Amino acid sequence: MRGLFAQGLIHDEAQTIDDCWNRIGIFGDKSCPKLPEHIHCRNCAVYSAAATRLLDRYSFEQEPDEHNAQPMAEQKVATRSLVVFRLGGEWLGLNTVCLDEVARMQAIHSLPHQRSRALQGVANVRGALVPCLSLVDLLGLDPTVTITPSQRVMPRMLIVAAHGGPVVLPVDEVDGVHNIEERALNAASLSGEHASAKYTRGVLAWKNRSLRWLDEEQLLGAITRSLT
Repeated sequence: MRGLFAQGLIHDEAQTIDDCWNRIGIFGDKSCPKLPEHIHCRNCAVYSAAATRLLDRYSFEQEPDEHNAQPMAEQKVATRSLVVFRLGGEWLGLNTVCLDEVARMQAIHSLPHQRSRALQGVANVRGALVPCLSLVDLLGLDPTVTITPSQRVMPRMLIVAAHGGPVVLPVDEVDGVHNIEERALNAASLSGEHASAKYTRGVLAWKNRSLRWLDEEQLLGAITRSLT
């Protein structure tokens, strides 16, 4: 409505201006007595004043319209950032708030006399030894289930900010970090084979896949327990 109102003002303004340059000026019959002095209408104060009035009205039209801008802001879709990765035959998503880095796979050095089944050992991360845990064991996944990738993929390490410090979680493939609509996440539910899934908020359809959305707080709690 504001745009139409402004356009109307511009039209009304144009109607009230005496466009003498079109009647007796350079674009008319050239009978204006001031024309010999100014050579061209654009050099005349009357022409300049008329142009200024129209430009002022155009500036008014281009001013931000707060009444129209507010609904546009409300239309922004709320999203949440997840790192999407694969373990065996299952795709999972983890909130990026607890993700420090996605790194290349490094050698994992086993530890003697370790008591935790999930603790695989330690890995060198930027010169520091960081505990490395198996998400397959933590989540209770079937390690024998695999898929054939559609293209050449490389295993990666998720470096997660756990309660006691960084922890390495090896994964088979990382699809990337994606913003997923909150409404899709809120609609995710647990049913069927995922009804008893550990540390899981829900399962949703994503890119023709079934994506298991992990509960980061429960998962980080399980990681802490595995290291103590």
